[in-house]
Amino acid sequence: MLALKLPSVLADALWAQARHAAPRECVGALGGVVHAEVAEARALYPLANIAVDPEREYLADPGQLLRALRAMQREGLHLVALYHSHPRGPATPSLSDTRLAAYPVPYLIADVPGQVLRAYLLPEGTRVPLHLGVHDGPQVGNPLP
Repeated sequence: MLALKLPSVLADALWAQARHAAPRECVGALGGVVHAEVAEARALYPLANIAVDPEREYLADPGQLLRALRAMQREGLHLVALYHSHPRGPATPSLSDTRLAAYPVPYLIADVPGQVLRAYLLPEGTRVPLHLGVHDGPQVGNPLP
């Protein structure tokens, strides 16, 4: 996957979640469709951060992540990215981000004080082009129980 398109409504929802969670890191998943080498996010699924130290790292609740993946499947979507915030910045992968990377999709990192959003393939750390503001009728998923 060479690029990720993120509609404004989903970017706004991600930033709202990141600001609300601060000083803890937020975490979530993006469902969407893939066309050739471009993934288009269509739905955002906020997930609970159950990390032991949520102000320094994230760990998505596995039950909620599984429910999000099942919801994507029901909606004809695929996991196109995972995201989390860095409440004190920067928008670059930390050692724990790299260590915990388990999916072959872009990982978005939101630098809350700098208002910077970047995407990476992890654990390699390769930057992924992120195109913000695409309008394709996305939806914001409800928090999963």
